[in-house]
Amino acid sequence: EDARLLRGPGSGITGLRLSFANIFDAPRLASEVAAALGGGFRVSDWTQENASYFRAIRIEKTMMTLIMFLIVGVAAFNIVATLVMVVTDKRTDIAILRTLGARPGTIVGVFITQGAVIGWLGTLLGVAGGVALALNVSTVAPFLERTFGFEFFSSEVYYITQIPSDVQRDDVLVIAITALALTLLATLYPAIRAARTAPAEALRYE
Repeated sequence: EDARLLRGPGSGITGLRLSFANIFDAPRLASEVAAALGGGFRVSDWTQENASYFRAIRIEKTMMTLIMFLIVGVAAFNIVATLVMVVTDKRTDIAILRTLGARPGTIVGVFITQGAVIGWLGTLLGVAGGVALALNVSTVAPFLERTFGFEFFSSEVYYITQIPSDVQRDDVLVIAITALALTLLATLYPAIRAARTAPAEALRYE
């Protein structure tokens, strides 16, 4: 009513803007408001008005997730290559263990343990380093800019001149669990290959 009086006679209320304590409740509450008002009104929230922006962010997040999985995949491949070389180098030792009565499952367990220790230690160090960097990016980024004489986000190009950082616990857990699972899977092929080493063939020229 006050807004109508300010606009002058003959004017009516053309819109109403609501503010909520939690901005993330806006989509749900907007739907409830629309249902309560009935028909004849157009109701929208800030996620709909900025849909193109959030779509771009979603695409960027998807690409970053894909890049992260590719990095983890390369690391897992390195574990496979390293363990395959270890198996090749230790064929004689494996053959001796098999000759002394070691079961194939024991050999598999040895190499899975070795690969798991390498992968899990690397994952834990990577997660700790990544979280520490994310929590201190406001200090690290200016230091790198001063040291190397460049800007991550130039004020002449970008509206945001600082690197934002928001550590999400769920994202960290998903990345860590995925890395641990991939490193464990990466140990299976070398371990099975080691268990299939034929003692007679490996000791023939020794």
